[in-house]
Amino acid sequence: MIADIARWLDTAVAEGRLRSIDRAFARFLAALEPGVDARVLATAALVSRELGEGHICVDVGRLGEMEASLGEPERWIGTSSLVADPAGDPAAPLVLDGGWIYLRRFWRDEARVADAVVSRFGNLPVPAELDVELDRLFPRDGDGPDWQKIACAIAIRGAFAVVTGGPGTGKTTTVVRVLGLLQALAHREGLPRLRIRLAAPTGKAAARLNASIAGQIERLDVEAAVKQAIPAEVTTLHRLLGSRPDSRAFRHDRDNPLHVDVLVIDEASMIDLEMMAATLDALPAGARLILLGDKDQLSSVEAGAVLGDLCARAEQGYYDVDTQAWLATVCHVDVGPWTMPTEARALDQHVAMLRRSRRFGDDSGIGALAAAINAGDLAGVRSVFERGDTDLAALPPSPESVAVLAIEGRGEAPGYAHYLDRIEAARPAADASFAHFEAWGAEALRSYARFQLLCATRHGDNGVLRQNERIAQGLLERGLIETVDGWYEGRPVMVTRNDYALGLMNGDVGVTLWAPDGQGGMALRVVFAVMDERGGERIRFVVPSRLAAVETVYAMTVHKSQGSEFEHTALALPAEPSPVLTRELVYTGVTRARRWFTLLAAPDILGYAVQRKTQRASGLLRRLL
Repeated sequence: MIADIARWLDTAVAEGRLRSIDRAFARFLAALEPGVDARVLATAALVSRELGEGHICVDVGRLGEMEASLGEPERWIGTSSLVADPAGDPAAPLVLDGGWIYLRRFWRDEARVADAVVSRFGNLPVPAELDVELDRLFPRDGDGPDWQKIACAIAIRGAFAVVTGGPGTGKTTTVVRVLGLLQALAHREGLPRLRIRLAAPTGKAAARLNASIAGQIERLDVEAAVKQAIPAEVTTLHRLLGSRPDSRAFRHDRDNPLHVDVLVIDEASMIDLEMMAATLDALPAGARLILLGDKDQLSSVEAGAVLGDLCARAEQGYYDVDTQAWLATVCHVDVGPWTMPTEARALDQHVAMLRRSRRFGDDSGIGALAAAINAGDLAGVRSVFERGDTDLAALPPSPESVAVLAIEGRGEAPGYAHYLDRIEAARPAADASFAHFEAWGAEALRSYARFQLLCATRHGDNGVLRQNERIAQGLLERGLIETVDGWYEGRPVMVTRNDYALGLMNGDVGVTLWAPDGQGGMALRVVFAVMDERGGERIRFVVPSRLAAVETVYAMTVHKSQGSEFEHTALALPAEPSPVLTRELVYTGVTRARRWFTLLAAPDILGYAVQRKTQRASGLLRRLL
């Protein structure tokens, strides 16, 4: 029994077991119900702490393990008006649901997401000759099931679909063919064009999808009118829903839904529970929702792991007998060997996993490394590095060696010296047209993006902040930049907060260059690649003083890198174990690389991370099965 809750809270914060915000939440609840059992307040603080770790709820049975003085919660947890069951007082800030305790807002979000997804279960009418259309869009390519074709069929069949797969498995290719087929069917039947919107959680992810989707549309085997009906513009979820300044609410909600028939969301692993709830609230009841993402990547920064929950059973298949028979008819394939029909559930019939990577072939060291990490196979990870693949390297993880690698690269794999050399080599003459400076800016961005150093943490000797300092100092000593203070040519910066006035999103990266100032002179400007109104990409030069929220980005966290790819990626892990070191973090870092990957980590730290799989407590999957 906790005798003095105030002292317990203060001690827990001092010892790092609680955050200040957790203590403040408990104190707030104490003011709502004077005389409340101290154990209820302690539980509230623990639930708040777990939320900060990404967990939506807490198993009541674990409360005693988390804090021994809580005893057996079943005896007292329901004695306060601060805690209610799902059918109880809607004003109670804590909800006890089936042995799990939530903060009410997150319990409500989880229920909203589950209800919206379940409402889209079931099959929609499909055209009589769907198999012919699928054969045309997916010509036979090798032995075994064509998982892209299967995913397309699954998406056509229902109002809700999840397509998951690793890098290069064809998620974008698949969804473009889904959209082409849906528009072709509407065109054939004389129906209006479907209103299709494409979105991603961040500006960076949206720009990447935008860049890849236009080429996929052009290669699509459909009529020109159908191609024109498939949008290439990709927006962020915040823009799609209509952000309101200083508010968690959006312009579009259940009372003002989106004007859309089909919504496609890429990089869905980055979507937290609250954002998914807001998106589904704004989606009209009759609209289709298609989620794309890699289930094995890092979960969202905020609480929840929505894509992970939805794809928890994707590997095994779990297609029921009816789905297997239907796929045999429309895709001419037997998926029986990849499924477990006796344990099938409704959700499983709406999830498709792409299993063949076209980026990483059988001889790819990066692909083999990613697979071994995903499997938690530490011996396999070591074996891959011992193979001697030229696309992989493991180097000493000292902070100094990390900086040298970041500057100089290794062999043909570039470092940051490459983009700074290109800035100088491609510099236009002072009297060149502005179009030449735009082309130069685009070249600077492309050259910079060939390499990226990723760190697991912001702080510490191998963290983002210290590595940014070391790399900048190393570039200065080599004469590649003129200073390390303030704004200077070559300085790469990342936007850290959405700026709708400038059209820049959190995560956008720019490079500082000397460029025309519009008055006949030259001045420092930061060049960004931004999306225009039609979904195309254009170059924008921004005055540095207008950038209120940016930071130098020679190094970025793995979390910030999601939605991006680089020819050469280096991953620096800290020297000591850390809660952020997980299998998903290492996998995400590795799969940002297209051609070369360099690991900078001690073997024991790598092993520690690979063997720690992220587990976020959530009731979403329980609600859906």
